[in-house]
Amino acid sequence: MAQIFATDRDGTKHELEARERASLMEILKQAGLSIEALCSGSCQCATCHVLIEEPWLSKLKPQTDFEIATLEGEGSELQANSRLACQIKWQDDLDGIVLTVAPEA
Repeated sequence: MAQIFATDRDGTKHELEARERASLMEILKQAGLSIEALCSGSCQCATCHVLIEEPWLSKLKPQTDFEIATLEGEGSELQANSRLACQIKWQDDLDGIVLTVAPEA
């Protein structure tokens, strides 16, 4: 069983089961973490902003210009490890990924 280790905005740590063909946003939202996903995963709202820890960050596909623009338009201070969870599709080499739900803007 593939695992995701996520810390919610209140500092609560969660061990979640990954699902094939799901985005991290879908997995986090279904588990009840504080992910709003107002745009339902269309990369337009940044309400699924997460901070991905290394070495996992370097295993992800690079951000698209659209994802970067959406994050920049969010209004919060971005970090080098800021990503939109809706843009990260589960893949087997992410087993054990560690992330934190970003603070609200």
